[in-house]
Amino acid sequence: MGSTQDLDSPQIIFQYTNGFLVSKVLFTACELGVFDLLLESGEPLSSDAIAARLGTSPSGTERLLDACVGLKLLEVEVTRRGAYYRNTEISNLYLTKSSPKSQYHIMMYYSNTVYLCWHYLTDAVREGRNQYERAFGNSSKDPFGAMYRSEEEMLKFMAGQNSIWSICGRDVLAAFDLSPFRHIYDLGGGGGALAQACVSVYPNSTVTIYDLPKVVQVAKEWFVPSEEHQITFHKGDFFKDSIPEADLYILSKILHDWDDDKCKQLLAKVHKACKPGGGVLLVESLLNEDKSGPLETQLYSLNMLVQTEGKERTPAEYRNLLQAAGFTEIQVKRTGKLYDAILGRK
Repeated sequence: MGSTQDLDSPQIIFQYTNGFLVSKVLFTACELGVFDLLLESGEPLSSDAIAARLGTSPSGTERLLDACVGLKLLEVEVTRRGAYYRNTEISNLYLTKSSPKSQYHIMMYYSNTVYLCWHYLTDAVREGRNQYERAFGNSSKDPFGAMYRSEEEMLKFMAGQNSIWSICGRDVLAAFDLSPFRHIYDLGGGGGALAQACVSVYPNSTVTIYDLPKVVQVAKEWFVPSEEHQITFHKGDFFKDSIPEADLYILSKILHDWDDDKCKQLLAKVHKACKPGGGVLLVESLLNEDKSGPLETQLYSLNMLVQTEGKERTPAEYRNLLQAAGFTEIQVKRTGKLYDAILGRK
């Protein structure tokens, strides 16, 4: 048990209370271009110089920069001429647009879309449904219609998902040896970052991205180079349309969008289409079996509540869904990163 001193200390409560303030500092610094400016400058800059180049107020900029220093996103050196700011290695790697591992796009998606849905978390908990109607005026009955309510919003979402796979993709694809599977379908493959990682890790494979027609159009135009001949596209709705035969089907962050009945429906279609000896790879953030953590996955599950029809699940829950569809030899691998891997065989 904690000590009396622990119980009397409000510090942890204030840390939790201030969590949303921390998020907004990060989102605002990204949106204003603080990290990009400091990378491009090649040298530390004063808050006045940063404010002048960004077109922001000197007093507001100084406070934002100091908060970023406190969050270890910036470093500051105080000289006789004043304070000079520069990026940390983490900021250069993950928060600048030009970095191959940039998380800028997912930050902007969280800031402009997810954050607004979370404003109605209390309503979501009361009602048990997503909050697109309150946040954006879109029907909650079609979560992806709401997510893709404009081409701009679709671009933000797809770019954000791609940025996640830039740092997690190879880990989930290498969790199992997928080299025996030559023809792979990436169901709901979106912007194609995971498909591109897959043909990089397994150069003898081909990957077909199966997604809605408007998603495929955007992926071709913005994200997947035309010279990438190992990646092809299939337009369709995998709940309504047929799923072609393949050796392996990847469902990355797909099942967590849907309730158990929809998951069973989709997995049954995948099992029917799958070649004998083939399989399905689920990529999801896994809860502990007793649902005691990890905290990130618990928070993701709440995010599924405010944005989709689904939830995050335990390995046993995914195992049950796969077995109900007819898959066997189910293996689970935790990667130690944001997302884990589950492989089922036919």
